[in-house]
Amino acid sequence: MKRQLMVFSVLLLVSAGLGVVLQIIPDPLVASTFYTFLVLTLSYLFFSIILGRFLVGQISDKKTRYTAKKAISVLSVIFIIALCLRIWVTDTSALIVSYGIIGAALAFALQDVFKNFVGGLLIILSGMFRVGDRIAIDNNFGDVMDIGVLNTTLMEIRGWVSGDQPSGRLLTIPNSLVINHPLYNYTRDHSFVWDEISIPLTYDSDWRRAKDLILGIVVGETAAMTVQADAEIERIGETYYLPKKVVEPSAYITLTDNWITLDIRYVADARTRRVLRSRLNELALAAIEKEDQITIASTTVTVTNVGEPVPKPEKTETGEMR
Repeated sequence: MKRQLMVFSVLLLVSAGLGVVLQIIPDPLVASTFYTFLVLTLSYLFFSIILGRFLVGQISDKKTRYTAKKAISVLSVIFIIALCLRIWVTDTSALIVSYGIIGAALAFALQDVFKNFVGGLLIILSGMFRVGDRIAIDNNFGDVMDIGVLNTTLMEIRGWVSGDQPSGRLLTIPNSLVINHPLYNYTRDHSFVWDEISIPLTYDSDWRRAKDLILGIVVGETAAMTVQADAEIERIGETYYLPKKVVEPSAYITLTDNWITLDIRYVADARTRRVLRSRLNELALAAIEKEDQITIASTTVTVTNVGEPVPKPEKTETGEMR
């Protein structure tokens, strides 16, 4: 707050000083400069102090407060540019031509910047993702750390790391990607994703016993997440058309040339999916080790040694074969 008051005080003093100079020297250049600083002073008072400090500062949710600050900063820039053009270009027809020329020049020379700016507006105003969301776009994966006017900063996940875990790198992507690329948001409206573990079983295994055993383990380990997912589906069903989904763990059997594949489907927290999968695999292995009638299959190669070729029989002098 002290810094904001200091900046406002400096802008106010400069504006007041230019106002005094304008009374002494009634020059158009001095007048335009005075009105420019007056716009900056009033804009800073309204957007940064009144809106930013007193109104947005009352928002308790951090993500909402951050998004509101970003939206206010974008609107303030647009407002200041529009008024400053009006101050420096007094003729109405010339002003319209100026807007057109500037717009065309910017669209051509700064088309990438303009696309990033438009993408930033779409992100902030539509709320397609917020700070803290886990997203994937154009083969980039990460947790949103900052949404800027032109770029978005992610804490990268995956990269050289297996599973949905951070690599430690900060990833900056242009906001224009949201205009022409599909965006995947893991956590916007709910906190879960569906996941699966697959266990190959030999054909001589008791697959019914294996199915009941592994399914029981998964049901126990995902009970809390299943209840939460069911409640979240009910909630987002009020906003979107979402037919009722089965969130309880389920098992599926697939026959292959080499083994029986047992697939277990379940819901997991989007941020700890790898941790849960590892635990389920550990518990499944420990349970199968205690079962004599269940064997995990693996790819094998059978090698048959045919030995040396058998020599053909030879005839003796008496005509007998030997």
